[in-house]
Amino acid sequence: MKIVHIIEEVRQSVQAAKKQGAKIGLVPTMGALHAGHGSLIEAAMAECDFVVVTIFVNPTQFGPGEDLDKYPRTLKEDAAYCEKLGADLIFAPSDKEMYPASQLVWVDVDKLTEGLCGAKRPGHFRGVTTVCAKLFNIVGADIAYFGQKDAQQVAVIRQMVQGLNMLLEIRICPIVREPDGLAVSSRNQYLSADERQRAVCLSQALTQCKEQIDAGQRDAAILTARMRTVIEHYGGRIDYVEIVDAEILQPLHAIEGRVLIAVAVFFGRTRLIDNILLDLK
Repeated sequence: MKIVHIIEEVRQSVQAAKKQGAKIGLVPTMGALHAGHGSLIEAAMAECDFVVVTIFVNPTQFGPGEDLDKYPRTLKEDAAYCEKLGADLIFAPSDKEMYPASQLVWVDVDKLTEGLCGAKRPGHFRGVTTVCAKLFNIVGADIAYFGQKDAQQVAVIRQMVQGLNMLLEIRICPIVREPDGLAVSSRNQYLSADERQRAVCLSQALTQCKEQIDAGQRDAAILTARMRTVIEHYGGRIDYVEIVDAEILQPLHAIEGRVLIAVAVFFGRTRLIDNILLDLK
């Protein structure tokens, strides 16, 4: 496995693989790799011949007061993890390599970025879509792999790829959870022992909501109110609890079709997200 930091070196390696007929898989990450990332790498390894993992803490998707400076940077450990899983190449660029000058070109996706995380993090998804567009162009992958935990990001990136006629497929992999149900996240390490224990209420609230829908409840206001009660009982500070259309991410009043149930909650200073996707068609 190679680790490269320069764009041209990535392109050379990928082009050499393509000349041998290889299908190229891409797993974009910000490092601090965990089992969720591992599931994406494993999915890419199963489907592709040459797998590139990118490790880049993208500054343009962090807003003022967010955790850019303290976001974990663990390239040595990440590289060992990628090598163990069989990845072929790590691209770990510097900020200067990705943004050599003031960024004047941005990719914006309208409407899908207005609610959920986008409502409280202005500019976040512009940073996500722009860096993903750059990585897609740099690597030239056939398939890029993302996790369902970042449900809004997934919807936005899919829309970008479709809207700009990009020549790659987007593959979405299921959420990976701890044995007690907490979604695996790089930010879980920020939680105190007490916060970690209480954070399990996110998956509990989502599971209870699904059970109520399965039992016939279709009123979104009732369902979200019950989820809020569960989360607040455990001391979570709610950013949002919403039920939206899974494709256009607009709030629903009556539950029908493909539905995304999504939560964002603070435990202490750590913001966690989680979701469940249902298809009621």
